[in-house]
Amino acid sequence: MDIICFANDWASDPLSKKQVMLRLARNHRILWVNSINNRRPRLAQKDFGRVFVKLRDFTRGLKQPGERIWVLAPIYIPFHSHPLLRALNQRLLRWQIQRVSQRLRFNSPITYTFIPASAPVVGTLGERQIVYHCVDEYGAFSDAAPEIPMLERELMAKAHLVLVCSSPLLEQKRKHNRHTYLVTHGVDYHHFRKAADESTHVAAELCGLPKPILGFHGLVADWVDLRLVGDLARLRPEWSIVLVGRTDGDVSPLRGVKNVHLLGQRPYEKLPEYLRGFDVAILPFVMNDLTKNSNPLKLREYLAAGLPVVATPIPEVIRLNGLVSLASTAEEYARITESFLERGIQGPSLRRSEEMAGEDWDCKVAGIERILHESLEQSSLTEENLR
Repeated sequence: MDIICFANDWASDPLSKKQVMLRLARNHRILWVNSINNRRPRLAQKDFGRVFVKLRDFTRGLKQPGERIWVLAPIYIPFHSHPLLRALNQRLLRWQIQRVSQRLRFNSPITYTFIPASAPVVGTLGERQIVYHCVDEYGAFSDAAPEIPMLERELMAKAHLVLVCSSPLLEQKRKHNRHTYLVTHGVDYHHFRKAADESTHVAAELCGLPKPILGFHGLVADWVDLRLVGDLARLRPEWSIVLVGRTDGDVSPLRGVKNVHLLGQRPYEKLPEYLRGFDVAILPFVMNDLTKNSNPLKLREYLAAGLPVVATPIPEVIRLNGLVSLASTAEEYARITESFLERGIQGPSLRRSEEMAGEDWDCKVAGIERILHESLEQSSLTEENLR
């Protein structure tokens, strides 16, 4: 089975998209098409930088980062608002993808897309099946292009199969495609379990910080409630709050708060060393349409690291209520953390980590493969009956 995958850029951290495709690549050939942008382009330095990177990657040609995986960095027009631009993008992308597919001898591939902006070209590539794997409410991102909801509906109308990562997404997307299935996120279990291993060193940046350390890792963007983080830090100035991850947004709520430490992005391979140094992991999200539909990957990573977790009560967090403590305010975060400390519940624990062993990405992708094969068999039976 050959798969054309539309996703984010391959060089990014291994989020759910890459975790799925790395495992599918054990048995199938994958053509990974780098991001074609759900965002609304702006005249900003960051966007000019992205254009430069895209052009550089395009000129370097097709890459093969692993066995049975090839990465295409396509040239496209980063606007989807006008029908003529969408039609031009369709022709431009189809030409590039078909050219590479012929070179790789892909035959009747499956298109497996995570990206609503792929809608115009999906269905024009000689696919035998189309899968849309929805891992976010893309139209709810603050910088989403206004036409993304329309493109997503177009994509769902084409798809033979829709997979979603959360119960709220299941409820919404099933209205547009009855072949919609819930597949919750997995976790890179053996990687994050290292945090609970006594042989793993604590990251040097954490060693001199006052305890307890409350930690977060991931993109620090507008869905992270930095006002709550700042309030919590002021409530307990003797504690340390550490945010590990790239900052993309306004961090002014943390200005002047000395016990909050914005460390910036750190290599994925090093994350267990940071989690090893956390006493409690926190997931302070704002409550909005984006977060209510999300299934935060980092939540299972915290649990696989064996950490006690305090998190905002969004639906997919509530589903893990037996493993996670729920809090909506800085005062609740403080009270629950103090309760953990009083009972000696702090830092990584192998026993807590083992609760996530059955949530490994290997298990999740095995389930995805079963759904794919059943869908393909059903399609084949339908075609035979129509002859």
